Amino acid sequence: MTNPPRRGRVVIGVDTHKHFHVAAALDDFGGVLATGKFTADRTGYQELIDWATSLGHLRTFAIEGTGSYGAGLTAAVRRADIGVIEVLRTDRRDRRLRGKSDFIDAENAARAVLAGYADATPKTADGVVEMIRQIKVAKDVAVKARAAAMISLKSILVNAPDELREQLQPLSKMALIHRCAGLRPGPVTTVEAATKHTLRAIARRWEQLQEEISAHEQLLDELTASIAPQLTAAFGIGVDTAAEMLIVAGDNPDRIRTEAAWAKLCGVCPIPASSGKTVRYRLNRGGHRQANSALYRTVIVRMQHHEPTKAYVARRTAEGKTKAEIIRCLKRLLAREVWALMRPLRQARRPAESAT
Repeated sequence: MTNPPRRGRVVIGVDTHKHFHVAAALDDFGGVLATGKFTADRTGYQELIDWATSLGHLRTFAIEGTGSYGAGLTAAVRRADIGVIEVLRTDRRDRRLRGKSDFIDAENAARAVLAGYADATPKTADGVVEMIRQIKVAKDVAVKARAAAMISLKSILVNAPDELREQLQPLSKMALIHRCAGLRPGPVTTVEAATKHTLRAIARRWEQLQEEISAHEQLLDELTASIAPQLTAAFGIGVDTAAEMLIVAGDNPDRIRTEAAWAKLCGVCPIPASSGKTVRYRLNRGGHRQANSALYRTVIVRMQHHEPTKAYVARRTAEGKTKAEIIRCLKRLLAREVWALMRPLRQARRPAESAT
């Protein structure tokens, strides 16, 4: 005789990997009901969901790596109309005490949800923002390769034959690129010819990367303007910064419930560091580092060219604040401004969800 399926709440913790996922099912009291291992493909996703359905009625998936190895499973769970929560990896102290295995990690993911430590809604990654993220990845890789090409070009030039080096070293960056791209080494029978061949190859690679980056920037401009023109219209917020802000928010920005949560996500909120009679705060060293960097770049531009910001800096300097403290305050204010500018995106998302 088979036992009837349990009807209580079940939390399914999942430790994700490239080729397989490991799951552990826990009941409301933290008891382990079952564990399983499933392939990381569509068949495995469905098997995992069916397995979870057989264990209980009210189900929640706690998944590690929802933006990487767990992205496919997260999408499948959403399509099955099952709740899913993003879980961070277990802290190192717990791993030192309990050890490390895939099943322990899956169990810890479920326990984080039961304890209330994890409650983040993962990104849907199914709209224009995901398109922006993909294009920005391609652009960032090309920018790094372009910088590496320029460094290589100048290092080759340092050891070039005297006559060639004396001709090329005084040139500006763009003039150097165009001159090197037009070199004609002829038969590679001398060191000078080999050097010209190398300089020409690197310079032409730089030009190709420049064209690729320009194409990526045009796409980013079009995509960001299609969903958030108010972001790029703000002073000092360029296409790159707007794209980074949208990527952090995701295609479902309503998952970030408050402006304070947004500031924390961007790493610009102070966190308590008090002890005993000492009450103080310190900078948040967590959050999304690329978003924090984008806010920093915008603040620096505004400090140089934005009159209200320049007046703010002068006033805070007169109050005795250091430059680092002023920048921290400005980043916090900018995060609040960006949050307000993204309000139309959050409001547009909520009616769409209620309609479904």
